[in-house]
Amino acid sequence: MSRVIVVGGGWAGCAAAVSARKAGAEVELLERTDMLLGTGLVGGIFRNNGRFTAAEEMIEMGGGDFFKICDENSRHRNISFPGHMHASLYDIGKIHGAVLSFLEETGVEIHFRCRVTKVNKQDETINSVEDQKGNKFTGDIFIDATGTAGPTSNCVKYGNGCAMCIIRCPSFGGRVSLAGLAGVEEYVGKKADGTPGVMSGSCKLLKESLSWEIQERLNKDGVAIIPIPEGLAEDKLGIKACQQYALREFKENVILLDTGHAKLMSPYMSLETLQRIPGLESARYEDPYAGSIGNSMRFFSVTSRDNYLKVRGIKNLFCCGEKAGVLGHTEAIVTGTLAGYNAARLAQNEELLELPETLAVGDIISFAKKESDSGKLTWKYTFSGSVYFERMKSL
Repeated sequence: MSRVIVVGGGWAGCAAAVSARKAGAEVELLERTDMLLGTGLVGGIFRNNGRFTAAEEMIEMGGGDFFKICDENSRHRNISFPGHMHASLYDIGKIHGAVLSFLEETGVEIHFRCRVTKVNKQDETINSVEDQKGNKFTGDIFIDATGTAGPTSNCVKYGNGCAMCIIRCPSFGGRVSLAGLAGVEEYVGKKADGTPGVMSGSCKLLKESLSWEIQERLNKDGVAIIPIPEGLAEDKLGIKACQQYALREFKENVILLDTGHAKLMSPYMSLETLQRIPGLESARYEDPYAGSIGNSMRFFSVTSRDNYLKVRGIKNLFCCGEKAGVLGHTEAIVTGTLAGYNAARLAQNEELLELPETLAVGDIISFAKKESDSGKLTWKYTFSGSVYFERMKSL
């Protein structure tokens, strides 16, 4: 039986692993840290705006396992906040266990604390990869789901310093690009001002540190919008990866979502300012701990690929998630699902699948490729807002 090696255990890597396994391959998933889902552990938003369509398309095509898991673990459904309609919020405390159990039941072999640091290849074909301990993993096809965030050096150089976010580079070693190790030239996304990278789009507050009134509002409604007193607003919109939140409302209000903790829709905000807002006098950051200073830096290694999600320049390497130039958990799941399916197909010498542009999922994959190939590196493509959602609505 063919063997697929997936490097990176975020939403994209998990989706790729399950998809490849269901398509008939033996699958090993290598994760740098001690938990799955990566930034999905501080996320929680799905089905908002065009993501609803993408999720339903994948369910109809037989690739909707993780959307069903998210639905089953939702704290709130059909909530709205500025610029976003009919969102669901999964419980970040429950989602890891649900995903881990599903991968194990599916037959995916998972290796934690497995930071890949070496690629062994002949010409344009990868034969094996090795982790920091010298363990070797041999496969027929490989999938790069390593993401684009960090490592620490990028957060220090292009951000506001390491804020010890959920990526935990100081503890488990910085993220390493599989495609980069294989010698593939990658491109770096840019902020609106042209400087490298962008900052993660939100932080997480301990819900217990907020006033009872705000806690009750979050528990009941899933969202709390708190006006920022005059003179305290901090404009961070231009440095966010998630430009779908670059709306005036996110500057003038503290917008909190209930994902188990309180998801603060800002890439960072000084604790001194935050604690001057009524109801947040005792607020504390959960992730990153140094949320006053900044968040993780992302989009430092996006991979050139085709619409099968096969990486250019390597014969047996696919990519997904942010590596494929799209942004968000839903986007990671849909690209991971296609990458895993095609990886298994290639291993079995079967025709690869390109999703048609008449589907939202097929169109975003094609559109993001065309845009990146043309050198447009400042826009980030997501079903939930900004430039791609406008395109999606027009189509």
